[in-house]
Amino acid sequence: MTEARIKPGKPAVSCIGCFAWGVLPGRRCRSCSTFDRLHQVGECAACGRTAAIKRGYCRLCWLQASLQVKSDGRVYDMEPVLRELRGQQLFFFGMHRLRQPGPLLGKQGRRRPRAQAADASGKATGWIQLRLPFEVQHDYSGFDRRLHADLANPTLVQARLAARTFGEARGWGRWLAKDVDRSLVIALSGHTPDDTVRMSELAPMLRARGLGVERTAEILEHLGLLNDDRVPAFEAWLERKLDGMTPGISGDVETWIRVLRSGGPRTSARSPQTIFSYLNDIRPILLTWSSDNDHLRETTRDDVLTAMNVLHGSRRHFTLSVLRSLFGHCKKSGTIFRNPTFRIHHSGNDPGVILPLQPEDISAAIDAVTTPAHRLALILAAVHAARTQDIRHLQLDDIDLGNRRLTLSGTARPLDDLTHQAVLQWLTFRQTTCPNTANPHALINRRSAVKTSAVGRVWLTKPFWGLEATLERLHVDRQLEESLVHSGDPLHLAAMFGIHENTAIRYANAARQLLTTTAEDQDPASSNEPKGPTAL
Repeated sequence: MTEARIKPGKPAVSCIGCFAWGVLPGRRCRSCSTFDRLHQVGECAACGRTAAIKRGYCRLCWLQASLQVKSDGRVYDMEPVLRELRGQQLFFFGMHRLRQPGPLLGKQGRRRPRAQAADASGKATGWIQLRLPFEVQHDYSGFDRRLHADLANPTLVQARLAARTFGEARGWGRWLAKDVDRSLVIALSGHTPDDTVRMSELAPMLRARGLGVERTAEILEHLGLLNDDRVPAFEAWLERKLDGMTPGISGDVETWIRVLRSGGPRTSARSPQTIFSYLNDIRPILLTWSSDNDHLRETTRDDVLTAMNVLHGSRRHFTLSVLRSLFGHCKKSGTIFRNPTFRIHHSGNDPGVILPLQPEDISAAIDAVTTPAHRLALILAAVHAARTQDIRHLQLDDIDLGNRRLTLSGTARPLDDLTHQAVLQWLTFRQTTCPNTANPHALINRRSAVKTSAVGRVWLTKPFWGLEATLERLHVDRQLEESLVHSGDPLHLAAMFGIHENTAIRYANAARQLLTTTAEDQDPASSNEPKGPTAL
């Protein structure tokens, strides 16, 4: 519907809806015309007129209640004000929503920037808040957009522009972009050029209002405005694990853990999972030693043997390896005089027997997957022997549908019909649900679609929890099956799956053991039935 135009020279009249006086396009003002189209006609509970009503009141009464609310202060519910109306204050048309010329900012373009005086250089000369010589905690909990929002702040304008650019590049949805914009308005209203945003103060308020913290922190960090003073999760975890140890032992352990995490001159950095498993494994031993010793230099060879005698198999091998790493670091740094793990041997790490999965276990895993993403992960593990880590970090560029090739861990493999169909189903689902995502990984979910990182391990493996046929077991079963088909040829396994030669030899030995056992079970000489001509 086109908007009615006002003819030049038209005389001023009174609106028959709200009685506003002015030059109107018709018998009603534009606001009353819209109000009449959206609401039904009835009797107003306040003034008693027969007109279009919203929740029992006409537009004139709503305007009067709004005027009284603005004069008294902010009130969330105007129903009590409407019930107490006893008169009307007439007004001119457009008087309740005056707009001044110039650019409009804010929600739906209704708010003007705050005026600032400027000198000849163009710099603002009005009163500004100077930076205090000491740190003051910023309280964001009482922020009110109507009262405290400063949409003309140059830093906020720059941040909102950067957020829109990020959102378009990362494929943010409408609601996520809106939440980030609200967070930036809260964080940067009244921001001064030499100030930073402390995340320990902003994050609790954003979570209380249901706003995202990670995306807001990404924008602030991009602009150099973020002061992430929150305690890292690693630091909190390390503090909990060192609790209960004597200062002499906890100091050496903390230094060793930090070297493992960041690396050293001749030490490569370990993954967080490796560090967690190291300290969790030997922590009971260290707590036991803390009850008798004040320092690791007081630990003797007998103490290590006593701790090892209660362990067996792979657990003993792993714990001894971790203790060797700890005492080796202490010996290198000079905090101990003698390594108590020196010349303590273990019986070897027996990997155990590799057994194939049963058909019912594989059927249970197939029934457990209900989404195209997890079905593709299942096929990659069961058909192409892909590890969980390889599936998580599979890129879109690794899938060549035209040439029907798939690259896993740097090894190109042909794309069979089953995998090709699963890939097409997942890519169609991905394009439908997340058409604007910029994540280069093949598998994404709702959280990773707005980022560029891989999906989490928990999300990928959760459908297989409690099953015998997990993704790792399917990966092992596929390599064992290939080894059985080719009579335990390790060269074929290494070339086909791109695995290390030691791993290929292990699978080859397991396949030969299974083939030998099967041949013995099927040997006619071991059967008690008559053979030869007498059997006929």
